[in-house]
Amino acid sequence: MEKRKIIVTSALPYANGALHLGHLVEYLQTDFWVRYQRMMGHDCVYVCADDTHGTPVMIRARKEGITPEALIARSYEARVREFGAFEMGFDRYGSTNCEENRILSEQIYLRLRERGLISSRQVDQLYCEHCGMFLPDRFVKGVCPKCGAPDRDGDNCSVCGATYNPSDLREPHCAICGATPVMRQSEQLFVELEPCRDFLKGWLPTHTDKGTADKLLEWFGEPLRGWNISRDAPYFGFKIPGYDDKYFYVWLDAPVGYMATLWAWAKARGQTLEDWWQDPKAEIYHFIGKDIVRFHCLFWPAELQAAGWRTPTQVFVHGFLMVNGAKMSKSEGTFISAATYLKHLPAQALRFYYACKLNGTVDDMNLDLRDFVGRVNSDLVGKITNLASRGAQMLNKNCGGRLGAMDPDSRALLAECRAQLPELQEAYERRDFCRAMVIVREWADKANQLFDAKMPWRLVKEDPEATRAVLTGTLNLFRLMAIALKPILPAYAAKVEALFGEAPYAFADAARDLEGRAIAPYERLADRIDPKAVEAMVAETKAQAAPALPKGITEKDVKAGLRQLAQAPAGNAFPPPRQETIAIDDFAKVDLRVAQVLAAEAVEGSDKLIRLTLDAGEPRPRTVFAGIRKAYAPESLPGRQVILVANLAPRKMRFGLSEGMVLAAEDADGTLRLAQPFAPMTPGARLR
Repeated sequence: MEKRKIIVTSALPYANGALHLGHLVEYLQTDFWVRYQRMMGHDCVYVCADDTHGTPVMIRARKEGITPEALIARSYEARVREFGAFEMGFDRYGSTNCEENRILSEQIYLRLRERGLISSRQVDQLYCEHCGMFLPDRFVKGVCPKCGAPDRDGDNCSVCGATYNPSDLREPHCAICGATPVMRQSEQLFVELEPCRDFLKGWLPTHTDKGTADKLLEWFGEPLRGWNISRDAPYFGFKIPGYDDKYFYVWLDAPVGYMATLWAWAKARGQTLEDWWQDPKAEIYHFIGKDIVRFHCLFWPAELQAAGWRTPTQVFVHGFLMVNGAKMSKSEGTFISAATYLKHLPAQALRFYYACKLNGTVDDMNLDLRDFVGRVNSDLVGKITNLASRGAQMLNKNCGGRLGAMDPDSRALLAECRAQLPELQEAYERRDFCRAMVIVREWADKANQLFDAKMPWRLVKEDPEATRAVLTGTLNLFRLMAIALKPILPAYAAKVEALFGEAPYAFADAARDLEGRAIAPYERLADRIDPKAVEAMVAETKAQAAPALPKGITEKDVKAGLRQLAQAPAGNAFPPPRQETIAIDDFAKVDLRVAQVLAAEAVEGSDKLIRLTLDAGEPRPRTVFAGIRKAYAPESLPGRQVILVANLAPRKMRFGLSEGMVLAAEDADGTLRLAQPFAPMTPGARLR
């Protein structure tokens, strides 16, 4: 087998946000694949970095009263710590805010300009006089110019799918402060993609999956639009050569960060970036989520090709993470951060479970928390690890801790399992990790059946040497499983290597028998997951999203008040508050309708409001601002039905126009809950 030279990257996590279990879908599957390639004997380099530039980082640093550099340094420290805990095998984890990235970003820009692919034109842009800055796409909200949906993002509409410029929005407002921006002209720089049409049209079908390529090729029915790569000051990023007040848009220098990090790694080894990236024998692979294919499969290859750099060999695209069959939700306790997970559960349990679910497609992956507990406890602990535990401890206790020669039945089963190694390796190569785990579980089932049939706990009383042969076979079968699992469970495999006194495993070691040698004392390899630990993790995540107690009130005060209420005498110890009455005719004026939440977003500048986009059965959606942010995470609301006061007069707020009100109720414990119909109803249905 010819030795391959492979460069692998994962999408760069943004510095303005915490690592969560959804992110780990990408990083873990990349790590599995990289470790497999290394075990096959290939030169495989895995690089990644913090994505650090852009307006959000600048705005957050300003709010916290620190520099952007201090903010990204804090993020980097947390990221490295959490990635390390999850056993990530990066060769280098860097930052886009580095000198290598600045040099390469400028070089690519200048080469594009030499090729005539950079255009300059005056662009109408929205400027917030209150914030003193031009507003990037994500910091402008307004009414979609195509379908009329309110409160849409500055560059695309999630209701109708249209894309547009922020200046095309109707009724725009600043997402930071809510003020109405003014239109100003500014010179902007664009990378023109239309001249790259023929190249991209030929590149796409062979460098990513068919579904992704077909979707992107739909864009080719009209001229490819130029891509704005500049941002006006103030901005945290790299200045564009020749300009004092313009910076590279973060999406230009972020993917260049792949090359910059590889360059830094190569320099530390006395090599150059060209030794790797430009080597025609080297393979370049990007692992990304399906939400960023446009940048990685259109803009990025076009820039690389035009600037004289090699394009990726393949872009591997994956889906999103669902938890318990639904979108991740803070209010439901399923939007789980990496830090929170690590407080309660071992990293290798998640690595094993993700491997059991990932299949190399763009389908979304579901983390079912009950299945997670059952799969880890049954398969990893009960089937696989139990073979090592019983076999090694019995060998040490009854047979002097020394392997002998395998019994014939074990040798035959071992040969049968080894015959499946090419299939297992092919599954790893295709990123079909769940198929690889099925094969290992089948081995474990057969090995346990043989162990139980041989009954070594009885045999040892009559024939210790026959018992040694059985245990030698059992431990050789387990060793094969540990080698097969090493890309998934590297720390686990390292303990197995220590148990048998062997050097770090490669897949070639699977062909060798282990006989006639001593083993070390058994060290626990994996523990069962306590369902209560999962419950505690979910509870902590819910608490992170729960509304805070009023200032000066502690949880102890609340509990004392509840005890007092429970001990109060019957009668009118707590008389009901006086209520004003209204006539039935007054109530009949209220138009209550069922509405469906199409989108929900937190309102910047407010710790209470969520901006809801509602389908109330009308020609266009409505925007309603609701003070429910402390009870509901925005991402938990789309798809939910609510009760809308439809004939409430619109109210102009500094964040925008609110076109109604949604009903909510407060429990005795202060928990706020949205009112909703008992059963799903057609949006627009009136309540009688």
